[in-house]
Amino acid sequence: MSAPAAPLCTLELRADADVVSARQRAREVAVRLGLDGQDQVRFATAVSEVARNAVRYARDGRIAFDVRGAPGEQHLVARVSDAGPGIPHIDEVLDGRYVSRTGMGMGLIGTRRLMDRFEVRTAPGEGTTVELAKRLPRGGAVDAAARARIVAELAGLRPADPVQELQRQNAELVAALAEVRARQEDLSRLNQELEDTNRGVVALYAELDERMEQLRRANKLRAQFMSYMGHEFRTPLDSILALSGLLLNHVDGPLEEEQEKQVGFIRRSAQDLLGLVDDLLDTAKVEAGKAAVRPTPFTAGELFNALRATLRPLLAGERTQLWFDDASALPPLLTDEPKVAQILRNLVSNALKFTEAGEVRVSARMADGDRVLFRVADTGVGIAAEDQARIFEDFAQVDGHVQRRRRGTGLGLPLSRKLAELLGGTLGVQSEPGRGSVFTLELPREYHEPAGRSGGEEGDDDGR
Repeated sequence: MSAPAAPLCTLELRADADVVSARQRAREVAVRLGLDGQDQVRFATAVSEVARNAVRYARDGRIAFDVRGAPGEQHLVARVSDAGPGIPHIDEVLDGRYVSRTGMGMGLIGTRRLMDRFEVRTAPGEGTTVELAKRLPRGGAVDAAARARIVAELAGLRPADPVQELQRQNAELVAALAEVRARQEDLSRLNQELEDTNRGVVALYAELDERMEQLRRANKLRAQFMSYMGHEFRTPLDSILALSGLLLNHVDGPLEEEQEKQVGFIRRSAQDLLGLVDDLLDTAKVEAGKAAVRPTPFTAGELFNALRATLRPLLAGERTQLWFDDASALPPLLTDEPKVAQILRNLVSNALKFTEAGEVRVSARMADGDRVLFRVADTGVGIAAEDQARIFEDFAQVDGHVQRRRRGTGLGLPLSRKLAELLGGTLGVQSEPGRGSVFTLELPREYHEPAGRSGGEEGDDDGR
């Protein structure tokens, strides 16, 4: 930053009266350059402190006021120089590590805090130069004409009256103390508001904890209710299925055509209701944390062979094909095979239900991080984007002509996602109406018990 040829004004610093004049002149310059009242006091106080140091500890002191910088970034600069012995330990002084009996170090530290820029150049026997800079208000650029006017006004000022300057300094001090007091009162009010807010937050957390405990109890009761009701429902349903099977097998004699048709309806309704009960029980066990994970080694090929045998009867006719891709190249898995099979069985049965013509393809491959990726892709009716999150909610079903003919429980997909998460994996879907759906089950190849989870309770089997 290059200095202009002539400063706005200069003063000699040789006696205490010159310190008073320097303070007065600093304030007058700040007023004419548009600094606000607080910045005027800050600048005048900083100049007074540095000028006092030059008079007390050095000789041949001098202060020059100037404006430097490009328009919009201009600063009011006070340059105080002397021919004294210099300031030893200047780095320690500015870091606050040097303690002077006269308090000079504290003055420099306080001055630096008041300024936007503060520079000290000193050397033993070569004197000291201190530059103080305060940023001018934006939009108040000082051009050549304004500079000339300010120089003329400063030159016409009378020398400072020490008594008047002292009175003014006292008034500024009183105003500063009043401002500090006002800020302390504001701070006290703010602290009180924060304390009130903290008490409210603590009360809110206490209420939330209470609500969470109530929710946990409600979930536990809900799970117990679903479990008890599931067992109560299963006994009569098993009886209905057994008796209807006897009737359809003509154990007690042949049935008429209409009788056989009605008994078939009864048996299918009982099977659907039993499926709902089974899903409810599984959901309750997972939500209650009682679903144990029992890892066993198996291969994806073995799993696909078992699924192929159990799912073939679900094919409605020759218009829909079910394919299982070769998975013999995959390494063995170590996880809960029945739960993986249950997830894939739900996905494939859904795919077959909503694919009136086309194919359903089941595949598996390795993914990053030693994980296995199972895919169930179909060419069925597809799922709209706005429904893809909702299908994983309990009892949610997407309306459509196929859905209206083949109603489900609305629990298969939510249960499958819960089981996937229990095994440390994820279940997602990509779909487009009219183009089919792809459900993706990603699982760790080897299941590892998460920290803090016991893996379910022994003896929690529901008897199925």
